[in-house]
Order: sequence, then structure tokens, then C-alpha cells
Amino acid sequence: MKRMSQAFRLNKRLARHIWGRLSPALLVSLQALTSTYGLSVGRGDIICLDGCWYVTHAGLLGLSSRRGCTGIHVEIVTPFCDLPNNRWTFKATVFCAGKPEGFIGYGDADPSNVSALVHGAEMRVAETRAVNRALRKAYGIGICSVEEIGSFAGQPASRPESKKLPQPTNGNGNYGGRTVRDRLCQLIRQHQLDATLVKSYATDFCGVKTLREATREQVENFVAHLADWAGRDRDALLCQLNSYLRAKEGAA
Repeated sequence: MKRMSQAFRLNKRLARHIWGRLSPALLVSLQALTSTYGLSVGRGDIICLDGCWYVTHAGLLGLSSRRGCTGIHVEIVTPFCDLPNNRWTFKATVFCAGKPEGFIGYGDADPSNVSALVHGAEMRVAETRAVNRALRKAYGIGICSVEEIGSFAGQPASRPESKKLPQPTNGNGNYGGRTVRDRLCQLIRQHQLDATLVKSYATDFCGVKTLREATREQVENFVAHLADWAGRDRDALLCQLNSYLRAKEGAA
């Protein structure tokens, strides 16, 4: 109980630092999300948009790991896809320990319901949305995930150029290949992100020890996730990235 109380106080302090004053209703919800699911503002598990809490893909994956998820199966739903118009629909099934039947969720994406920053990545956005819905059903999370909501009308202005992401050293197309790598560097420059912290986040997101071990698909999913989050709430993304800086300083 004491540990959860400390976790809530930390979440509340970080949330107020990022989003300012929070209503009593939002604080009650934050306390429930902290105690019931162990979600963390500092890890980027949840963010606040327009006075509502949203869970993130990273937060759902972290929860599934803590709760003993035994597998996630994803398949394309061809009848509901329109490839010439870049519309994709996926079905995801999440399997939990001790439960023979899985929890099913569907996700769709097309240029009209994703951020302009991820146009061309609709397939991966649709897959992420399907997985998110299945995970929310499996673990009883009633709030929507940020990746499921449509794009915002406004986009952030371009920002000064920041440090470039370190280039790969072998010939296997690390970071997912040149096109994906260029896209990632563009996002880092556009949103003035710290390339080293982005690399740490990417490694954690892909579940690998070093980024060169990640598959192209894993890196593409990360780039789509990063672009969507940066376009929606850059402050929350910076908080997530800064958590890796704090971890590094603590290790030192």
C-alpha cells in the first residue's frame, strides 16, 4: 500500500509538471490507474489529452508483461482492407495465462484517421490499434489508447535541427534500413529530440539489448509510434525520454 501511495504521488507530481493543474476527477482516475494497473506517467504509460487520460502502446505492453501475457496473434482482415487507398484492418488476439480463450480486438487505419506524420505507415498503425484494443479487453482497461484516436487537425511547427541519430556500423540495415533511419532522423530534428535518449527508448520499445538487434518491422513500428506521440503531445514524449536520462544518471 505504501509503495502504491508513493507511486501515485510521483505520478501526480509528474502529471502536474507536464499538464499543469489537474481536476479532482482526473486525479481520482490517475490514482485508480496507478493502483490497479501500475501505470506510470514517467515511463509514458499514460498521457493526458483534452482533459482525459489515455493509455499508450508502451504502457499496455508493459502491463501485459507484468500480468503474464502468453502471446499475441495478429492477422490482416482482407475484406475490410482497401490497399489502393491505404486502408488497413487487423484482428489481434491476446492470450493470458490460465485462460484458454483469447481476447479479440480490431484496428483500422487510413490517411483520414492518422496523423500526417505517419502517412505511409497506416498498416503498422492499424496493427498497433488492434493489439491495443485486444490488450485493453484482456486486462479490463476502460480508457482508450492514444494510438486509437484519430489525428489532430493541427501539427507542430518545425523545430531547429538537433543531433542526428548515430549511424549503423554493419551492413544489415540496422535501424530498419535507410528510409526508416532517415524518417527517424527527420523526427528527431523536427521535434528537437535528444538522439541518444531516442535510441535508448527505441531499444526498450523493441525489447532488445542493442538497436542493431531489432528487426526492420520493430523499428518501423517504433518510428510510427514516435511520430504519432510527438505530434499529439511532445511534452509527454519528452518526459518519457527524460526517464532514460534519469536512469542513466542513477546508474552512474
